[in-house]
Amino acid sequence: MADVERESMEYDVVIVGAGPAGLAAAIRLKQLDPDLSVVVLEKGSEVGAHILSGAVLDPCGLDALVPDWREKGAPLTTPVTEDRFYLLGQAGQMRIPNWPMPRLMSNHGNYIAAMGNVCRWMAEQAEGLGIEIFPGMAASALVFDGDRVAGVVAGEFGLDKDRTPGPSYEPGMELRGKYVLIGEGVRGSLAKQLIAKYGLSEGREPQKYGLGMKELWEVHPENHKLGQVTHTMGWPLGSNAGGGSFIYHLENNQVYVGFVVHLNYENPWLYPYMEFQRFKHHPLIAEVLKGGKRVAYGARAISEGGWQSVPKLVFPGGALIGDSAGFVNVPRIKGNHNAMLSGKAAAEAACVAIGAGRGGDELTAYADAVEAGPIAADLRPVRNVKPIWSKWGLFPSLAFGGLDMWINSLAGNRSPFGTLKHGKTDAEATGHADRFAPIDYPKPDGILSFDRLTNVAFSFTNHAEEQPAHLTLTNSEVPIDITLPRFAEPAQRYCPAGVYEVVRDDDGSNPRFVINFQNCVHCKTCDIKDPLQNIVWTTPQGGDGPNYPNM
Repeated sequence: MADVERESMEYDVVIVGAGPAGLAAAIRLKQLDPDLSVVVLEKGSEVGAHILSGAVLDPCGLDALVPDWREKGAPLTTPVTEDRFYLLGQAGQMRIPNWPMPRLMSNHGNYIAAMGNVCRWMAEQAEGLGIEIFPGMAASALVFDGDRVAGVVAGEFGLDKDRTPGPSYEPGMELRGKYVLIGEGVRGSLAKQLIAKYGLSEGREPQKYGLGMKELWEVHPENHKLGQVTHTMGWPLGSNAGGGSFIYHLENNQVYVGFVVHLNYENPWLYPYMEFQRFKHHPLIAEVLKGGKRVAYGARAISEGGWQSVPKLVFPGGALIGDSAGFVNVPRIKGNHNAMLSGKAAAEAACVAIGAGRGGDELTAYADAVEAGPIAADLRPVRNVKPIWSKWGLFPSLAFGGLDMWINSLAGNRSPFGTLKHGKTDAEATGHADRFAPIDYPKPDGILSFDRLTNVAFSFTNHAEEQPAHLTLTNSEVPIDITLPRFAEPAQRYCPAGVYEVVRDDDGSNPRFVINFQNCVHCKTCDIKDPLQNIVWTTPQGGDGPNYPNM
């Protein structure tokens, strides 16, 4: 639609994504210079609608951005009171003591939080400073001025399924800025284009990912332990995949139950969603959930590559912030604090540049601030935990990964391992189906465990059916002709929302690949894990997708 005429609006800074990084950047810009014009674009129907995170929040990012957040009523009311770590077997568990763990693993001083609600509160602070926030405005394309990014196209509605303008077509607007900050979250479509166009990942290790699935439960008061945080490893994944779980007790007798599967698993028969459902039947977990009810469900990818996978952060005209860059601390299972710190650092660099009369260049001061500041200090000591786990498995990772973190934290990042490499992408790690036995999963009981489509209804996802599918195939013949015989078409299993199906006639013949894009919860797993990288995720029209409550 490059030939469509659009109106344009000019700003000092355009920010894509009203997550913790984008909102932190907006707030900091206005703190530094109230006269700057700043706009934040959010593809969700409201701020927070697409925010899904554990979350135990390290408040250091909020402390740096809004030091008086307590007085201003930030929704952080449940401090962590107890940290528990378990190694699970099928019928039992072994508690791992806290004392041998590096200090960085302690959650003392952190808060159990619904990050959607935190972002809604941050949006209120931003609007109070005069920042324009446009929810339901998906940024669907980049605008270039020569080699520099000059803005984005947002608010395009009314395309028919064939991508031609329908009767209610609205072309959207070009929102242009001296700088454009990309905070779309994990594997965003614009960030993916920018990384490819400017070679931002050259010389870096490939980004690695996990699939995080989460349910919100209301449990019986006698099963609720306000402020308790539990993490587990081991069963049910075993040697099939890396990963683990979290159980966080927040206010109002509610509990977050989450499960993460590292997406570098080999066995294409693995069904991450069903591993999550099976996990809840472990006695340790079932005892907490017994008699309770599931309130909400969601899923999203998590960047797990760590420091060695962070791409070059700047490009002509803008920067990558938050999870668009991949600032998650994997062993801590935390990234929101670094997202806020990255947004703050990018805002400070942009404000100085604009004040000096610049615009459209590379914000090298932002990259330098990340390299020399608290984000690098958080990520460098844990940089080898993920590759150790990937190469040697769970038990060596507990021993060597823990030792490596201790050495790095005490000796200034002088690990005996140096900086380990990841090697293959998660897509390349997928093995051929004939090398593995299919996995038999128990049927969900409808009490503790649920079928996938029933659970998707609890993500409150909606996509207008008349719009073009935002999930496309580079080659429509690949799924049936190549991916099905070679990999047993794993999209049927790795998608946590039941988007992909292989359907056949009654006699089992004539297989066809079906994309039910209406189910998509925007986790991006298909864009990451498809073995031949044939599935492409792009943003749908604004406002569509999940509508997460209190998640």
